[in-house]
Amino acid sequence: MEKPEEATGRGAVRLFHNSLSVQTISSLLLQAAWLILLIVRATDHESRIRRHNFPSRCSQLPTVNFPNVRYTSRHMNSITTLDNLWMGRPRSIAAGLLESDGHRAVIDPGPGSTLDTLRQQLQARGIGVGDLGAILLTHIHLDHAGATGALVRENPRLAVYVHSKGAPHVIDPSKLLASAQRLWPNDLQLLFGEVLPVPAENLRILEGGENLTLGSRKLEVVYTPGHASHHVSYFDKGEGVAFVGDTAGVRIEGNSFVMPATPPPDIDLGIWDTSFAAILERKPARLFLTHFGYSENPSEHIVLFRERLHRWAALTAEILRTAASDSAAIDSFMSAAYAEISQYLPAGEADHYAFSANLNLSFLGLARYLRKRATAAS
Repeated sequence: MEKPEEATGRGAVRLFHNSLSVQTISSLLLQAAWLILLIVRATDHESRIRRHNFPSRCSQLPTVNFPNVRYTSRHMNSITTLDNLWMGRPRSIAAGLLESDGHRAVIDPGPGSTLDTLRQQLQARGIGVGDLGAILLTHIHLDHAGATGALVRENPRLAVYVHSKGAPHVIDPSKLLASAQRLWPNDLQLLFGEVLPVPAENLRILEGGENLTLGSRKLEVVYTPGHASHHVSYFDKGEGVAFVGDTAGVRIEGNSFVMPATPPPDIDLGIWDTSFAAILERKPARLFLTHFGYSENPSEHIVLFRERLHRWAALTAEILRTAASDSAAIDSFMSAAYAEISQYLPAGEADHYAFSANLNLSFLGLARYLRKRATAAS
């Protein structure tokens, strides 16, 4: 028995024949198979050209009719969690890869320090940065958005979706970086890498209330401030997934414990409560958290998170009232918060949560919020 002839590549057609086949028939069948392959490849090339808005060089593809031969294109519609392995730690920062009918987008690509890892994660799925069509930012904090400018430099066609209050700092990140430098005076570059500006023409400005179409995927944009004044969430109604950034806190996939992440400068618990309501009104089946992965029971998750958020605010208020100094205050908060985390998690996971949420910054954000409220009330 002869070995079967095989055509490789996208849309390849496999042709089998046996030793009883007449040579002429075998040759004709083989030529037909290769012709089908060439047409499929040309059609695929044509679709790629149209997707990237390049002029077509093969717009007049000849029509060939083959009886009983049908080629069906399979459209991928998927959501993939990409682990950026921040500081070498798995399950710390997640980017979301959305694929739909040839359109690819990334939600919150992560910091510049993990850009190489993001590229590797994409390449493992046969995707390059040049294949992406959009970056969707929930907010502009460096652990979520720091790599955006570098990605746009690599792929100038990228559309970047961001809330209007965050857009100026994406165009010119100097103030954002100056603020971050005060929080991480010695480790900013190590933690977050290079942060490049994004040209204004690449931005798609959001206010909340928009409906985005990415391939066949429909996303509703909802303004969800509280963690940041420029925070939005994306709701995929078809998949039942809400991409909520940091609005629903930190819950590392594989654990049930959920905790706040409340860095300065614009934490606001009052408007945060309205964001919780906006999420629950849409009844998502799952939450996608940047830190880290899916949470399968949104209602229970948000109830637990809200309760702990307000309790930590009360703890911070009491510490500010009684502590002898700012350093003593932050030490007291860190000790109390870490003790609470450790009640629910083993030591390794407790450390992981504290690292992913920047636990010391949670105190600074809550303290700033409480002092601003006290000043406004006086």
